[in-house]
Amino acid sequence: MEKELENKPIGDLDVDEDISIGLESKVVLFNDDWHTFDEVISQLMKAVHCSYEKARSHAFEVHVKGKSIVYTGSMKECLRVTSVLEEIALTTQIIT
Repeated sequence: MEKELENKPIGDLDVDEDISIGLESKVVLFNDDWHTFDEVISQLMKAVHCSYEKARSHAFEVHVKGKSIVYTGSMKECLRVTSVLEEIALTTQIIT
């Protein structure tokens, strides 16, 4: 059995298998001095698919507290969300 695994070609390995352990990740959006509320709200609605009211609430929290967790989900989705937010140079971080 050990001999079979040693000689197994790399191409035969199943690399598409989901190896996640079910932990959720979070996207943190940070405050800056150059984006308007409207820009942040619009980009949040696009990235997170949330309502105007929810996006406005996040934008206000970012303004007041300096940061806000704007999305919680799988790492794959967090990467998508940060990619959309960073299209307009918003500063984000993914935490687990």
